Amino acid sequence: MSQRELTILGSSAQTPTRERNHNGYLLRWDREQIVFDPGEGTQRQLLLAGRSASKITRICVTHFHGDHCLGLPGLIQRLNLDRAKGPVHVYFPVEGTPYFENLRGAAAFHEGTSLKVVPWADGATDPGPAFTLSARTLQHRIPTLGWRIEEPPRRHLLPDRLAEFGLEGPVVGNLQREGVVEVHGRRITIEQVSETRPGQRFAFIMDTALCDAAFELAADADLVVCEATYLTGDEGLARRYQHLTAAQAGRIAAEAGARRLVLTHFSQRYPDPGQFAAEANEFFDDVVLAQDLQTVAVPPRRNATPSGASR
Repeated sequence: MSQRELTILGSSAQTPTRERNHNGYLLRWDREQIVFDPGEGTQRQLLLAGRSASKITRICVTHFHGDHCLGLPGLIQRLNLDRAKGPVHVYFPVEGTPYFENLRGAAAFHEGTSLKVVPWADGATDPGPAFTLSARTLQHRIPTLGWRIEEPPRRHLLPDRLAEFGLEGPVVGNLQREGVVEVHGRRITIEQVSETRPGQRFAFIMDTALCDAAFELAADADLVVCEATYLTGDEGLARRYQHLTAAQAGRIAAEAGARRLVLTHFSQRYPDPGQFAAEANEFFDDVVLAQDLQTVAVPPRRNATPSGASR
């Protein structure tokens, strides 16, 4: 069974607070563990969350404002201290390359873990057998990328259909490999005993004004992590500093057809974080208000309609 979940390492915008660390998010996706936006204190938050830095396989940085990247030096050095196998892929906007190099070399250490440094531009993708990672340019004051993970659709056998056709044992394996078998003079195709289910999708949208790319990243995503720096009463500030309100985050999730929304990146000006959920709930039902060290499951995909031919 797949294990896919998000651990929130930090959820505060700009500066840490007594209750919230700088940004930091760890996505566990089967054998991969992906850190998004490691802000200051990420290394310690991993320890408090019971997560091992040595298992990190990728790091994705949306942009190089401090609350999204100041944890990079400690995290990179921890990977080396723990002798992470690597290579660990590190993705970030190509325009931020000088900032990345400065952070990578911020202090002396022995670099034994291989980093695969991947500066990206809008529309870049990294396809693989488990999922495709892609990026879109968001609308912020400095170059910023949003991230999307998309698993390919997969075919799943239906036990009731297998039983109906009397298929069991080695013949089922043959059907999976060949796509068709003949049993008692009857030709049976894989389509008759299975269904295609869409893969799971994850979106990470941070530090942006309302823009088309945010909706595209969130399209049909099972889990969307989205900044909600301001409440609607401060929408003018959101426009000025190119951030989202909680209501706008809810609108993105709703119009994009998402399944679950995690609100995060809260401004310290608001004493009651419950207001963020209330505003987003006006547009979207399944809203999670980020809390540090909280774990949020990636919802399983809905089953598709069986695609088999007539029996």
